[in-house]
Amino acid sequence: MNRRTFLLNSAATAGALGLASTAVARDSQGAAASATPTWDMPSRKLLVIDGCGGIAAQDLPLKPELLRECLDSGVTAFNWTVSQGSFEDTVENIAFVQALAAGDPEHFILVRRHSDIARARQARAIGLIMGFQDASTVEPDLDRIDTFYRLGVRIIQLTYNNRGLYGDGCLEPGNAGLSKLGRAAVERMNALGVAVDLSHCGQRTTADGIEASKKPALITHAGCAAVHPHPRNKEDRELKALADRGGVVGIYFMPYLVASPTSPAREHVIAHLDHALKVAGANHVGIGTDGSLNTVPDTPEQRKRIQEEMDRRKKLGVAAPEEDRPPYSPDLNTTRRLEIIADGLQKKGYSAEVVENVLGNNFNRALGEIWKDPAAVNA
Repeated sequence: MNRRTFLLNSAATAGALGLASTAVARDSQGAAASATPTWDMPSRKLLVIDGCGGIAAQDLPLKPELLRECLDSGVTAFNWTVSQGSFEDTVENIAFVQALAAGDPEHFILVRRHSDIARARQARAIGLIMGFQDASTVEPDLDRIDTFYRLGVRIIQLTYNNRGLYGDGCLEPGNAGLSKLGRAAVERMNALGVAVDLSHCGQRTTADGIEASKKPALITHAGCAAVHPHPRNKEDRELKALADRGGVVGIYFMPYLVASPTSPAREHVIAHLDHALKVAGANHVGIGTDGSLNTVPDTPEQRKRIQEEMDRRKKLGVAAPEEDRPPYSPDLNTTRRLEIIADGLQKKGYSAEVVENVLGNNFNRALGEIWKDPAAVNA
């Protein structure tokens, strides 16, 4: 996947892709007509962190309407996947994100330190946290972790869906745990201040990664297997172990929340959040949409790109089961999606404090613990 593909498909970076489309009645704001959220995201007063997000941008500077959608999302900072199969394409993606921040410092801040998140909130800008969903770019040369740290990468997922040099992904039937090299990578990441992400990792790699990391590990974007059994969703024991060591799980808005052919909707996101909160606790659950801050257009061109990407993923053998629906929730295809979820959690009986923890405070706390006092490199 080259840089152009990365930009066009940032709404579904390394996510499930499909062709189905679901029509939902919308009001003038793009939200479902029945939605009356009470949380004010466009004011940007809340601390909101998307554990896995993106911006579907092709060119810089961003078009005014795209910028407005990003700001209306209310997101203070998000983990933007920049990793690609090659070193060169990954560096090109990093350069794009850096150029976005450098070219529009009023609205975007490159997050290199934990204090940059607070700075983004104060300025009502958007913090760009660069992350990897595929460690192959740094395998097997651990020194590349240092190199990408210097370039601004702050989150690295140990595996994608299949087997890697660091461990097994969630689709690998062998389900081997963290390799010796993987353990060395975790140690290097801990020393630098790079977050260990276990989202796509297999069960044993997830358990080993939580245990091996001296700092809290993250599951930036996943669901709960107890709500819908799927390889991309995490078992209760994994959620509990993560929480016991200070980590945070971000619930995504992906098709894997519910069995095919149903398209995921707000009630499915709320169900997974509710379960995760009951298992992991109010201080260890967040949101990692695995989507874009902006809305996803339903056009023939977009459907064609989705088909091409779906075919590519199947050919490469990285497609997950049930990749037969859009890589987002049609019901939440609005910049006000997080307002809708916050409102839903409050109607479920959760306090404003818990809702604010889920929206961003929990990820913010964990990232502060992970990133503090990097031992090897000064950013």
